[in-house]
Amino acid sequence: MLLHSSTQLLTLQGPPQRGRDLGALGLIENGAVLIRDEKILAVGGTDELRASFPDEPALSADGCVILPGFVDPHTHLPWAGDRANEFELKMSGVPYLDILAKGGGILSTVKQTRAASLKSLISQTRARAQRAFLHGTTTAEAKTGYGLNLASELRLLQTLLALNDEGPLELAITFLGAHAIAPEFKNDPQGYVDEITNTMLPLLKDWWETHAPHLTLPFVDVFCETKAFSLDQSRQVLARAGSLGFPLKIHADEFDNLGGATLAVELGAASADHLVRTSDADIAALAKSDTVAVSLPCTPFGLAEKDYTPAQKIIAAGGLLALASDCNPGTTWNESMQFVIALACRAMKLTPAQAIAASTINAAHAIRRADTIGSIEVGKQADLLILSVPDYRHLGYRYGTNLVRQVVKRGKVYSVDANYYRMA
Repeated sequence: MLLHSSTQLLTLQGPPQRGRDLGALGLIENGAVLIRDEKILAVGGTDELRASFPDEPALSADGCVILPGFVDPHTHLPWAGDRANEFELKMSGVPYLDILAKGGGILSTVKQTRAASLKSLISQTRARAQRAFLHGTTTAEAKTGYGLNLASELRLLQTLLALNDEGPLELAITFLGAHAIAPEFKNDPQGYVDEITNTMLPLLKDWWETHAPHLTLPFVDVFCETKAFSLDQSRQVLARAGSLGFPLKIHADEFDNLGGATLAVELGAASADHLVRTSDADIAALAKSDTVAVSLPCTPFGLAEKDYTPAQKIIAAGGLLALASDCNPGTTWNESMQFVIALACRAMKLTPAQAIAASTINAAHAIRRADTIGSIEVGKQADLLILSVPDYRHLGYRYGTNLVRQVVKRGKVYSVDANYYRMA
């Protein structure tokens, strides 16, 4: 199939974009893309490709922008229930960590998720995955973390594997047993850390190799934060995971600067995420590494807080910056990377071009898939968006509406209507 006649084709070709290079779109006016066998075969101008492939089935993007599908490198997609009852508390000024300490927050969702059947979890998570796809996310990282015991965490992994097989949204799966201290270990936090490192991680590896031998091992993540996991406990979890061959991620500096970003660099983690309270020393460490700084602007927005990731400092230092939704039931239930882009432009002063690059090629690098997705380049997977607008800057400029006309996933075209998608 030949997609042709776009007003602008954003290729984002090349390696992930570091520092001041962020925002190189590789824009081709009147651009076209040739797709065969789920892959991108050719990229160039419409006149050139139509002349070279005159008999190819064609789809016109006349008046529209074509760009890579969004990659959302940090979500908590699988959970049961909601926490609407806590929203009022947060808006009245009760800090999130205080809600967590009283058994709310993550632990409230843990209770609902443990009680849910696999069928219910798949159904509830599928709805969120479909909304993300509807708004242009073609690949998303998705974490467990609302089980906090081995049986429930494995049920969340089953949910994600089932939905990844089902598609069309492609998932990069993360094990987040270290999301909060399990309620059974309320008075023995270190005991729960030992349970994760000595029991859960080795059993997880065996389980994964039996149930998903065709996939690489999932990421292992930890919530390094006050009232969650200390820096030493985070090191224990991640070092053990790394020794077992798991790739690593970390939640760091959402509320306090404990040094989690530097720990991520030290252990070769794919990303360090949140990074609101990150110190200059941590930013310098990130800038000298390939660990991606993943900003989650919807989280402070959802908590009605004023501080966001210091994106301009990360860019100035030469770091790798990506954006993600952090879709979760407590702090930010939002599946739209379009809104993430609009918010990042306003709250972190990114240009639309920078925010798009941070949501495509750099986001792909944050889940270690930049060699296959995140840009429109020959040989890569054909994951593309056709927007219903003539200029890419409508992303960022507009919000609260869906600008996606069609989603192309592995070469298949899905037409987007107001509240659903269908195979074209």
